[in-house]
This record gives sequence, structure tokens and C-alpha cells, in this order.
Amino acid sequence: MKKLLPYLSIVALATALVASLWANRRACAQQPITGRIVPVSVSDDVSASRTNAIVLAARMVSPAVVSVVVTQARVVAYDPFGGFGFDDFFRDFFPRRAFRQEVKSMGSGVIISPDGDVMTNAHVVLNATQMRVTLPDNREFPAELEGLDETRDLALLKLKAKDLPAATLGNSDDLMIGEWSIAIGNPFGFMIEDVQPTVTVGVISALHRDIKSSGGGQVYTDMIQTDAAINPGNSGGALANAAGEVVGINTFIFSHSGGSEGIGFARPINDVKQFVRETRSSGGLSHYERVKTGLGAAVADINPTLRGKFGLGYRRGVVVVEVDGGSVGETIGMAPGDVILMAQGRTVSSAAAFARLYERLAGTIDIVIDRGGERIRLLYRLR
Repeated sequence: MKKLLPYLSIVALATALVASLWANRRACAQQPITGRIVPVSVSDDVSASRTNAIVLAARMVSPAVVSVVVTQARVVAYDPFGGFGFDDFFRDFFPRRAFRQEVKSMGSGVIISPDGDVMTNAHVVLNATQMRVTLPDNREFPAELEGLDETRDLALLKLKAKDLPAATLGNSDDLMIGEWSIAIGNPFGFMIEDVQPTVTVGVISALHRDIKSSGGGQVYTDMIQTDAAINPGNSGGALANAAGEVVGINTFIFSHSGGSEGIGFARPINDVKQFVRETRSSGGLSHYERVKTGLGAAVADINPTLRGKFGLGYRRGVVVVEVDGGSVGETIGMAPGDVILMAQGRTVSSAAAFARLYERLAGTIDIVIDRGGERIRLLYRLR
């Protein structure tokens, strides 16, 4: 019997425990459930996940992406008998007339320094007579062209402003195919009346692309390819990475429809940095060879920067860049931006050749110029 006592104690303890649990269960069953049910919420986790690297990068870059509104001068030739088969017969009696037409267009740009340096594409500002830049905070500034390179399709603008929101420039040599790319710009600017830039997202599709333009002339080398949507008006805007660094300047797209089809191209930011260094070291547009003449006017051979500065439609020729006050040049009516077509009955081939004609002034000065699409003859007899 003594040997069974430990086992009987265990059985008694287990029986008491079961009875206690059974009693508690019955008591709970008889009492109504009170209080409120607290749902499990995931909103905080979702909100945190929404603010991802793409969102943060867009917030970092967008304040530095601007709208560039350009007034461009185009010389349009008009032939009253064009298309009727009378061109050859009437040409001597009714020569073609050219007139200057001003057209407004819009692109994008990126502020790259707090003191007013803005990067955009050359084709956005080429032949511009006036440029205005609008920031996302609605501030607006006139812009001056500091440098232009048609080959790389880059242009550097200058605003007279301080403490502007500037983008952080990255290193395009470190790009990886497949990493995130964020295109920020102002597509269809005149249709979307809002200065806030548009953000589209894709990946870096390819690097070091060489592309020949559809017109057959321009060849773009070493370009970044992306499938982030780039549309008309995005030209000159930023291509950023997920770290909020600008790694390229959006330049053009391949498209059959005129809109984005997922094949866009950007100029690598390291090319942009090199262009800015070259522009600053050369003095920008102020650096070109002025040739002084006996007329008291300086002329220069037309180059891309002078085309941009004066809004010229000529790729070659000679342009007046300065006219001294009280000089013969001022007296006969010469003005900066005049393109010299002929001098003393001869076609002008270079600035140096023009200057040689007027080393010594004598007799009659006879110069034919193009001023804003209008041919003007400057005739003056020296006393």
C-alpha cells in the first residue's frame, strides 16, 4: 500500500487540475464577451514602403529641373510662283523673298550650380532670340547662352540669380545595365500648364550607344539608352539614378508615333561635365576670334556659338560682333548680328578677307547684309 501512495497522489492532483479547468471554461462560457476588437493594421508598413528610393530621388532632383521657353528666329523663303512650273521664267523678275518668323518652343533644363548655371540641349535653344527659365517654385528668369556644342547637343545657360536649388551630378561611368533610371522633365509643356516636372521610371537599357539621326546628318555617340518614358519637351531634362544623382541629360527618342515607345537616349553626365569645363576655360561665347576692321567694327566667322548668340540661320559666313560708337561702321548702319553677304561687289568668304577690304578707307563703301532675313544694302561715300 505504501508503494502505491505516490501514484495515488499524482492521480489526485491531475484530477483536481482537470476539474479546475473545466469549471473555468464553464464560467467563461456563461459570461458575455465585452470590450472592442482591435484590428491588425498594416498602414504604417505600407506608408513606409511607399517612400522608396525612387520617391526620394525624385524629391531630390525635381526642384532643380526647369522649363526653358525659347523664342526662335527662323528665316522662311517665299516663292509666289513655287509649284506652278514658272520658277525659271519669273526668277529674274520676282526673286524669292525671305522673311523672319519667330516661333516659341519649350524644353527642359537642369540647374547644376546655385549661382545660375543651367544645362539643356543645344537643339532646344539653337537660333534663340530670347530665353526664359521657370523653376518649379514659379520663379522666372531671363537666360543668356554661355556655351553651345551641336555635336554633343549640349548648351549651357546662365541665370542672374543666387542660391538656386542645384542637382547633384553623379558619375555616368559607374552606371549598370538594369539599374533604375528616373527621367524628370516637362513634356508637352504648352499643353500641361504646370511648372512642376513630370517623373517617369525605367531602367538603364544599354550604354555606349552610337546612333545616327533620322535626317542622316547628326551622329550621337556614347549615349545612355533607357526605357523611362521621354516625350517632346523632356529634352534637356534630367536622367537620375536611385541615389538622386543626375547621370545624364535627356536628349532624344526613337519613335514612330512621336511619343515615347520605350527607347530614349541621354547624354552621359561625364560628357556634360567636360563640356562645362571647356566652356568655362575658353570664356564661353565671349571666346571667338574677333577681327577688327578699318570701319570701326569687329567681325567673326560664324560658328555654332555665334549662331546661338545672334539667332542666325547661317551655318557659314561672316557676322558683325561689335560696332564702335562714332565709327564709320555705326554711321553706315552696321549692327551686331548682321551677316555680311557681299562687300564691294564680292562674296565674302571669311572675316579676315572682309577686314582686308577695309584696311584703308577710300571712295564708296558698298556692303550687303542680312538682318533678320532682310537683305539690306549699306552704301556710303567717304568724303
